[in-house]
Amino acid sequence: MPITSTSHTDGDHAGIVEIVMDCPPVNALTVAEWFELADVVTNAGRDTATRAVVLRAEGRGFNAGVDIKEMQNTEGFDALIGANKGCFAAFAAVYDCPVPVITAVNGFCVGGGIGLAGNSDIIVASDDAFFGLPEVDRGALGAATHLARLVPQHKMRQMVYTSANATAQELQAWGSVHAVVPLAELRDAAFTVAASIAAKSPTVIRAAKESLNGIDLWDVKRSYRFEQGFTYELNLSGVSDELRDDFAGTDKANRDA
Repeated sequence: MPITSTSHTDGDHAGIVEIVMDCPPVNALTVAEWFELADVVTNAGRDTATRAVVLRAEGRGFNAGVDIKEMQNTEGFDALIGANKGCFAAFAAVYDCPVPVITAVNGFCVGGGIGLAGNSDIIVASDDAFFGLPEVDRGALGAATHLARLVPQHKMRQMVYTSANATAQELQAWGSVHAVVPLAELRDAAFTVAASIAAKSPTVIRAAKESLNGIDLWDVKRSYRFEQGFTYELNLSGVSDELRDDFAGTDKANRDA
């Protein structure tokens, strides 16, 4: 299965649920996979035995956002609407999870990956990880809400307008990435943080998560939904389809070269 969940019950990892995305070639999730991820995270949080969640990925990178090929191969707007609703559900599931979510980012974390990482509680990253929001190049908007939780305000704007990336080391300097480690040590680093949380009173930790969400400076779900409205408008104008066609053609050419 592309999305797996493992509940650890023994030793230092007791109480930790490990959720892994493995959707080759680049962890660009289909509509069904976004909803599946939302369900898996939600179910992990509902289990009273869960004390912390580790969200990570296998493969070349953490997450490349939505599956553009699926969108371009679907008539009408069903795939677009599905992807928007699926991303909204997955991002909300991470944010609303009653226990802390520790995200382990390897390689690229772009598009939808920013929504997952930005809504998580703690981020660890491999030393080759980078973060970006290339939505304007795909004729879309969205997840600036979550990027603003990772980088300073003007850096966020620059990244949105130019599709530029930021490195894990930059995010660590800004305080949004907890630790940067070699790729081989990434899973262990995430579990070390998760285990330190799992060792504490689960009642207090769940209360802490709810209280921290309650004092957030803005409603991440409402602001993300506002962004999505502009994506709908851009698609209705036709510009989004043109840009996605260009991207899909370039992407295929690069794979065939």
